[in-house]
Amino acid sequence: MAIKTYKPYTPSRRFMSNLSSSDITAKPSVRKLLIKLPVSAGRNNNGRITSRHKEGGAKKLYRVIDFKRNKFGIQGRVAAIEYDPYRNCRIALVVYPDGDKRYILQPSGLQVGDMVISAESGLDIKTGYAMKLKNIPIGTVVHNIEMHPGAGGQLARSAGSSAQIMGREGKYVILRLPSGEMRYVLDECMATIGVVGNEDFINISIGKAGRNRHLGVRPQTRGSAMNPVDHPHGGGEGKTGSSGHPVSPWGTPAKGYKTRRKKASDKLIISRKKK
Repeated sequence: MAIKTYKPYTPSRRFMSNLSSSDITAKPSVRKLLIKLPVSAGRNNNGRITSRHKEGGAKKLYRVIDFKRNKFGIQGRVAAIEYDPYRNCRIALVVYPDGDKRYILQPSGLQVGDMVISAESGLDIKTGYAMKLKNIPIGTVVHNIEMHPGAGGQLARSAGSSAQIMGREGKYVILRLPSGEMRYVLDECMATIGVVGNEDFINISIGKAGRNRHLGVRPQTRGSAMNPVDHPHGGGEGKTGSSGHPVSPWGTPAKGYKTRRKKASDKLIISRKKK
């Protein structure tokens, strides 16, 4: 997909880039697949800010995505490739012979008119097909992977991401995740063949603060510009260097400090992500 740049007729346009929308073939047309989600803008039920630097952003409708891919044995045809404001990849509208319509994440290479199907086993290894991990050959690249059978895909869902099946051990499949982490996942979990599309999303440049405001991101103030009562980095006469490790406003170390709590699923992680 091509990266689109602009003539620098304003200072911010000079550095802005965007993705070409030539791959988008239609606008949303299935009303039941569009939902208006409540926007908290980082505030709780009392209206107080609990998550800083957030706002409502531009108005948008949520597209209901079929992460479970549980319509087994029925081939569907890709009717359209659409834009989704809630994610960085494109979505594909799949129409089934019984009239059912569902959105799926668009794998790289999936086009309008292609056929997709889900089944527990017995399918070809073809982009967009979904099967249980135990029936997918070792070495295959997959995305939209379930962590618990029937729960719906949770792993490798963003633009350009994928995981690779590295081996099998008992009732588990060994996956190499996009972060480099190696972990066990139950072989009864569903996964979709291929890589999530829109790989060039990582190469775009926001270019100006206004685009971040549309995404719901408010400005962030440096801790060193605050008073000591507001931040551990604050205070001092003039500009001062750091005294000690950088921390959050509440004293939590900001760099390299592990905040992950112990979970029962830790035993399924073979090796952590690579730096």
